[in-house]
Amino acid sequence: MAKRIRPVEILKDVSVEKTENTVTVKGPLGQLVLKYHPSVSVKIENNTVIVEEGKPESLVHVGTTRAHIQNMIIGVTQGYEKKLEVRGVGYRAQKTKEGVQVQVGFIHPVNFPIPNEINTEVKQVPNPDDVKEQMHEITIKGADKQLVGEIAAEIRAIKPPDVYLGKGIRYKGEYVRKKAGKRAIATQT
Repeated sequence: MAKRIRPVEILKDVSVEKTENTVTVKGPLGQLVLKYHPSVSVKIENNTVIVEEGKPESLVHVGTTRAHIQNMIIGVTQGYEKKLEVRGVGYRAQKTKEGVQVQVGFIHPVNFPIPNEINTEVKQVPNPDDVKEQMHEITIKGADKQLVGEIAAEIRAIKPPDVYLGKGIRYKGEYVRKKAGKRAIATQT
């Protein structure tokens, strides 16, 4: 007998369809498709999706498949969002036709293309650490949790926060611990 795990509830405005090795979830914010491992068994019963282990080797895939299906249902109803902060004197971000353009201390601006499934917003906000300085906030929204996180990580990787001055691109709310410079260490001893 196959071992059952927690079922995933199908929300009101969501439709879930299953083919041989794929699950398609449609909702108000779009459509997502998941191709799952063939050893896992997926069933749709009584307005829920049930993921079971089919073969002994499928045990490692059951929880992951269930989590992906739940993330897809949440994604097509509520969506996912990540916010990035561009901090530093002269550091800027702006929205372009293809995606986002950031100026972060390089001799040229960096253009980052954004896929059609992802929406971005860029706005200028006051810096909470320094009242005189302005910073830019990039908001990344979409139905696919993995794609939203991947785009945010790739934009952050353009210029990660500096450990001495704190300038660069960081997630909103991310704490960057600043190191003391050589001069500060020399004056303490």
